[in-house]
Amino acid sequence: MTPTETDPRVERDRVGERGSDYARLSRRVRQAGLLNRRPRYFGWRIAVTVAGLTAGWTAFALVGDSWWQLGTAVFLAAIFAQFAFLGHDAGHQQIFRTRQANQLFGMICGNLGIGVSIGWWVGNHNRHHANPNTEGADPDVMGVLAHSEARARDGFGIRRLIFRYQAWLFFPMLFFEAGSLHTASVRAVARRATPYWAWEATLLGAHAILYLSAVFQVLSPAKAIAFVVAQQSLFGFYMGCAFAPNHKGMAVLPTPGSTDFLRRQVLTSRNVHGGWLTDAALGGLNYQIEHHLFPSMPRANLRRAQPLVATFCAEIGVPYCQTSLFSSYAQALRHLHTVGRSAGATSSSLRSTN
Repeated sequence: MTPTETDPRVERDRVGERGSDYARLSRRVRQAGLLNRRPRYFGWRIAVTVAGLTAGWTAFALVGDSWWQLGTAVFLAAIFAQFAFLGHDAGHQQIFRTRQANQLFGMICGNLGIGVSIGWWVGNHNRHHANPNTEGADPDVMGVLAHSEARARDGFGIRRLIFRYQAWLFFPMLFFEAGSLHTASVRAVARRATPYWAWEATLLGAHAILYLSAVFQVLSPAKAIAFVVAQQSLFGFYMGCAFAPNHKGMAVLPTPGSTDFLRRQVLTSRNVHGGWLTDAALGGLNYQIEHHLFPSMPRANLRRAQPLVATFCAEIGVPYCQTSLFSSYAQALRHLHTVGRSAGATSSSLRSTN
């Protein structure tokens, strides 16, 4: 399986019976033309993002050795996130007709553009799409945080302490997200865990050389370090804030296959309503339910698919969650706090028995 292929576990689960709920919804979506490619949309989206990157580095060169470069760091952090969204689109086969073209574009955006292995990321992301919010199967709920009380109770040592205060630590920890992405990318390529590891390693190396040489040639060492820390931490924070509303605080499933494909995707996902600015800022991921049901649907079609999917869910009695951006963060933090108290309760009970 190439890095940009859809996980076959998802495909098998999707097909199901001809008369299944998902099959009926899929027919409506196809009849509405919502799975058709949008080359013009992606053409101007790519052009705007590349123009932003060019403008950012041009401004960097013009400003020179100055602390005002921290403002440039903020702008480039946002542009890096937009490149990550394009890599996400390519990973889901949304942009080009062939897998090879999507693979190449994904490596340009991910490996060369922002220093993240597209092969590692897509493989990890496919596992998430196959079993979102599922204990033991979704890598996104098997990381630093606990999303279920059972996992919180199983934590010990420093992990238990993190679980206990995870609601307070959540946003500060996002500043380290970019470092985590870079580290995981290098490890995957070093292990040759991606099919195109040699190309990916070359492009990751090219990104690091170009990025660091540009920064340290223009800025003094202290300013250069400050710029890298600011730009990378804000890039990670932006990415974390864009992905946080999607699943945190939604249903956590105990085992893979505990429900059918449609309900597994809808019940574990949350939409964020808003206008064109929200769509652009979150890279279309604010239509998380529609994206999880139809990962290859072009980003531009998700807004049109939303009322169709919401109506269908109402017809079959499946809860459909949609809220504001800030409410989504509040829901996520409340959930993390509630789960985190399980770790604290366990610690207290252990102390009382000693």
